[in-house]
Amino acid sequence: MICERQSLILILISCSSLLVACAGSRPGDGPPRADSNVPRELPGNAIPRNEPKSRYGNGPYYRVMGETYKVLDSSQGYQERGVASWYGKKFHGRKTSSQEPYDMYAMTAAHKELPLPTYVRVRNLKNNRSIVVRVNDRGPFIDNRLIDLSYSAALKLDMVRDGTSLVEVTAISTDKPVPRSTAPVIAESSPVDSKLFIQVGAFGDRDNAERRFRLLRNNGFRQAFVHKETRQGPALYRVRIGPIAEVSQYDLLIGRLNDIGISETHLISD
Repeated sequence: MICERQSLILILISCSSLLVACAGSRPGDGPPRADSNVPRELPGNAIPRNEPKSRYGNGPYYRVMGETYKVLDSSQGYQERGVASWYGKKFHGRKTSSQEPYDMYAMTAAHKELPLPTYVRVRNLKNNRSIVVRVNDRGPFIDNRLIDLSYSAALKLDMVRDGTSLVEVTAISTDKPVPRSTAPVIAESSPVDSKLFIQVGAFGDRDNAERRFRLLRNNGFRQAFVHKETRQGPALYRVRIGPIAEVSQYDLLIGRLNDIGISETHLISD
């Protein structure tokens, strides 16, 4: 069992040799130095509360590196799975998209579409650990990345070493205040029994599903299959690839799917 209130300094010492791996695609980024003036304990989860939308970073549209992004009108009902990354010392103290200073020791995150601020639960699909963060920044603007976590948030999900992880992001409604005594807390680490798949289509007509399946198999997707689902009325034929074990495998498959013109995908579990 890993104690929630463990020492950051001890973790920093163990992570110092992993700086290159942690930095990912951001040259010069990574964890703080082990001898820097950092908090001695990991922070608690962000506590969801009603907040007005930020005057900054909420669009409704914005452009980054030639790409146009639309901000969602509401976070209500939002849930998505994908890849989480994290950002650290390179951005510490800089202004976020909401004009708040980025604090790599706070429980915050960046997201391309959710309104600023939004509170979300992030669950690591590899170890089932769960945290709550406050989205106050835009990003990550890298292919196949869903959310960018603060350094402390990534530590609590145990994903600093790998740099990325497959996660589930669920928006938390703040229509009513969340009492501190019932606020979400980090879950204990435990094995994840369900398997993950990339779903590339759901069809009511079996012939359409078979056509998508043949397209995949003809292009070398040997793990493709058709899953027939009949639990909720008429049969639904879901075309899937997997199981997916690692982010590197996910990235490779998404890239190959884009090459054959398939961009609408979902990460699902069995």
